[in-house]
Formats: sequence, C-alpha cells, structure tokens
Amino acid sequence: MSINKAKEVIRKEAEAVAALEQRIDDNFQKAVDLIMACKGRVIVTGMGKSGIIAKKIASTLNSTGTAAIFLHPAEGVHGDLGAVLKEDVVVCISKSGNTEEILRLIPLFKRQGVPIIAMTGGLNSSLSQQSDATLDVSVSEEACPFDLVPTSSTTATLVMGDALAVALIQNRKFSVEDFAALHPAGDIGRRFFMRIDDVMRTGEDVARVNVDTPLAQVILTITSKRLGATCVLNGKGKLKGIITDGDLRRLIEHCQDMRNLVARDVMTSRPKCVAAGVLAAEALRMMEEYSINQLIVLDRKKNPVGMVHIHDLLKAGLA
Repeated sequence: MSINKAKEVIRKEAEAVAALEQRIDDNFQKAVDLIMACKGRVIVTGMGKSGIIAKKIASTLNSTGTAAIFLHPAEGVHGDLGAVLKEDVVVCISKSGNTEEILRLIPLFKRQGVPIIAMTGGLNSSLSQQSDATLDVSVSEEACPFDLVPTSSTTATLVMGDALAVALIQNRKFSVEDFAALHPAGDIGRRFFMRIDDVMRTGEDVARVNVDTPLAQVILTITSKRLGATCVLNGKGKLKGIITDGDLRRLIEHCQDMRNLVARDVMTSRPKCVAAGVLAAEALRMMEEYSINQLIVLDRKKNPVGMVHIHDLLKAGLA
C-alpha cells in the first residue's frame, strides 16, 4: 500500500512538472527581460511552503550570477521592506495568488516603481492582475490524498524557478569559470581553482637521473623518492625522458642481462608533461586518458620543475 502511494505521488508531481513546458511563453520571456534589465537585485518573497521555495530560488539565482535575496512577507511590513530598492525587481510566489501577506506588499512595491513577477496558480487572482509578468505554476491536483498539502504545486514552482535561473544563465553568458568563482570551496572549488603547482612535488622530492646513470642507481633513486618514476636529464639539465616502475617491470620481463644498461637505454623518450600553472583537474584528465600515474611539470622554458603522482591528486580531493 505504501509503495503504491509513493509511486502515485511521484507520478502526480512528474505530471505537474511536465505540464510546465507548455506554459513557457511571452510571460516567461518578459520575466527574463525584467530581471536582465534590473540594475539591483531580485527580491523573492513567499509565505509558508512558498517561502521555503522562494529561499531556494533566491539561492539558485545567487549561485548563477543573478544577485537575489529572500524577503519574508510578514517581516516586510514590519521594517524589512527597507531592503527593497527602486532598482530591484520582485518575484512574488503564492499558490492561490491571494495570500494576504503578499497582497499587503504589492501597493508598497508599486509605490517604489518596482517591477513585479508573479509565480502563481491563480491566473485571475489579485496578485496576477497587479503583476508585470505572471508565470503559471498551477497544478491539476496536489499529490497529497486530500488535495490540500502543497506538494505538486511547490515542486512545479521550484522547477519554474530553475527554468528562470537557467534562462538567465544563458542570457548573461554565465560561464563555468564564473560559476566556479562563486563556489570556491568544496569539490567545485578544487576542480576549477586548484593548480598543478599546489600539489606537485618539487626540489629534492623529485627523482632525477642523468642519461648515463647506471640502471642500478636509477632503481635506487626511484625507490628513494617514492614517486614511482624519475626524470631523465642530459648534462645541461634538460629533460630527455622518464623511467617508471612499469618500464622497469617490462624490462625485467624481456631483458636477460641488465648489468650494463644505463638510463637512456630504458627511458621513455617522449614523456607526458604538463605546464606549470595548469589546473590540477586537467592533469588528472590526462592521467586518466593515457592510463599513467605520473606527470612531469615543465616551466616556460621546458625545464622540469616538478612531478605529480595520481595519488597526490586523489589526496587533494580531485577524484
């Protein structure tokens, strides 16, 4: 019984959301235009469950390049209306369009000349009639058994808010880099701000050998630095290749006598490298693409200045 009821709720809410697509019309475009022309912020207001949805919409707008704040309508008539400036635009959310606390604010918004966008299911309501643009978020029925508790209606309103935010992203030409700039912490921040310089090994922590270094010494060097690889340099310190643990294992499988071998006999002469300053996420992408565990980091003159192991990137939280 519970399982069937849960499926019914999901079906009803999915139908409510699907119906929204046919309502994206000139009113929606006008709402986008009003916000794009706004020199201030988007003030999002709603009472009760609609207020909770309003907070989410305001948060989504903020994180996608449109400055927004939530205004509690009851607090608005007790002083918080001072947060609303004539340069702002207001989004009023009300299922019926006749929410008393919202309607009390409308004349005050009008007095300031602030454009009003309504999100409501009451297309003939007082709120809709006094708004500059109305976004239709009506539903045929709520998902609750009494058709009373805001369920389908709040979901539809939330999705309409997402549609508005994403349309604004496109109009503002808001980029991934812009998004990352507003999310400097967590996974997003690490992926878009962490540079290879922040995680690479440098100086004495990087294994380096000469092209003529005997193989036995090469193995000791790789082991001592614990990076699973060593840079191979010529007499002028220029990078000539790399030797990895994998190279050594393959050598053991196919070479009977290794006593006289030197680094140049074993090295990979065209190692995968990245430039200093690139995003650490780009280094990780390269490692995954080429199925390798190490990358050499080069400066502008193509000199090796560091090395990064895939474990360094994992520890940094990039994967």
